[in-house]
Parts: sequence; structure tokens; C-alpha cells
Amino acid sequence: VQLQASGGGSAQPGGSLRLSCAVSGLDPYVIGWFRQAPGKQVEGVGCFSISDSKTHYVDSVKGRFALSRAEAKNTVYLQMNNLKPEDTAVYFCASDCPGDRCSWGQGTQVTVSS
Repeated sequence: VQLQASGGGSAQPGGSLRLSCAVSGLDPYVIGWFRQAPGKQVEGVGCFSISDSKTHYVDSVKGRFALSRAEAKNTVYLQMNNLKPEDTAVYFCASDCPGDRCSWGQGTQVTVSS
């Protein structure tokens, strides 16, 4: 599986950004979004189950972030609303992690500041 993340950038607190994860190759079971803030460990943000479209989110983003999928484009989106400075991080998408099928895309920077 190959993954291509895009859509990062800068936003003001309270603003919105949408990240995209384009998937090619073998069909994954789960697409996850992770982030790593400066000096911090990688944190799981949310995951999307391809088979049933179920989603799960870390508590800190519940109600603000939403995962969706455009099947025709084989792309999973992370809509981020009401952004906070603590959302600043490099965001990664990954498929079927952890496990033998685990694949990571490159990161995309999200910066939230006034």
C-alpha cells in the first residue's frame, strides 16, 4: 500500500483544514491518522475502517475532527475544525498499523497560531 498525505498548512485558532490521504496498491482494512508535535511522541488521532466506515478518535479531537472517505478517489479525509494551537504537529496517515501490512505515508505539517 502506498499512501500520500496532503492538505497541511497554517490556520488560526478556531480555523479549519482538511487533510487528504490518497491510497494506492492493496486495499487496506483501516486508515489511521497520527501526529507528532515537536518534542513529543507520535499520537494516534483517529482511524477509519474501510469495510464499515466506522471511526474512532482520540478524546482530544472528538467533536472537532471528522474522518470520511471518497471511495471513487480512494482517499480518506481528516476534516479538522475549531483548530487549537495544541493541534500543531506533523500529521501522518498510515494503513493497517500495527501489523505486517503496516504502511506509512509521508507527513504533512499543520501549524495553528494567531
